[in-house]
Amino acid sequence: MLLCSGRMIQVLVLALSAVVSVWGSPLSQERFQVTTFGAERRARWSLEGKTAIVTGGTKGIGKAIVEELACLGAKVITCSRNPADVAACLEEWKSKGLLVEGTAADVTTAEGRESLVELAEEHFGGLLDILVNNVGTNIRKATVDYTPEESAYVMDTNFTSVFLLTKLLHPLLKAAAAVKGSRENGGSSVINISSVAGITPIKSGSPYAASKAAMNQVTRIWGCEWAPDGIRVNAVAPWYTKTPLTEPVQADPVRVNEITQRTPMKRWADADEVSGMVAFLCMKGAGYITSQVIATDGGFTANGWMT
Repeated sequence: MLLCSGRMIQVLVLALSAVVSVWGSPLSQERFQVTTFGAERRARWSLEGKTAIVTGGTKGIGKAIVEELACLGAKVITCSRNPADVAACLEEWKSKGLLVEGTAADVTTAEGRESLVELAEEHFGGLLDILVNNVGTNIRKATVDYTPEESAYVMDTNFTSVFLLTKLLHPLLKAAAAVKGSRENGGSSVINISSVAGITPIKSGSPYAASKAAMNQVTRIWGCEWAPDGIRVNAVAPWYTKTPLTEPVQADPVRVNEITQRTPMKRWADADEVSGMVAFLCMKGAGYITSQVIATDGGFTANGWMT
């Protein structure tokens, strides 16, 4: 049914006239100009002008984080062990107008970590605002079935590489906070991509859980230790998220149903629901948040036996 009859049009005109009388006549453009105060508020929710490194940024959560940060104005460097993945993603991001550089680097090796630091120094002038430690792996099996090599591989990838890379990049993070101002700009930010497996036991494999628990603890320690340097450190701990890493689990309908029913929101996360939290923690608006492990888990870790 058409609502815009002659009578309805008259009503709309009268309503608009009332608005005009309240705001002043005519409606001046000045009333809709952004005030300095408003612009400053909006800047709290932007990453414009910030520099960022995201490890493991060509798939899943890492790729979502790269795109989230770049869309919000950050200049991003990412890496992957697979040169073909890096090349394909760079081509895609270029077509979208995103400012992203990438390199093939294995951050579990000293050479890979050093090459990433050199790239950051070259492209960012030695100033790094954001580091997202996203690289990770898993081998799902019972504890008694792990070989020493397998457990070491998981720990080296998920924890040791993060520890060593962050230590290497600390001078660049500290320099950025000093130049741009930790209070005025929110400081530099390290975000560790952890897991609820580091918070509570789940069927993830014990080396993986141990690596994420270790990550959570260094997050708390670094946040306190580096606060005087203007560096905030937080961790984001996802629950099951639809990514290539969880494809083996996604292929098991029984397990998928078990996970879904155990989650209060009754679904898995999408990668952009994790990347949104990462972006928030990097912003000036989150400038007083540090040493925290924040679960993006649909309520899983709070659920207990309620559902």
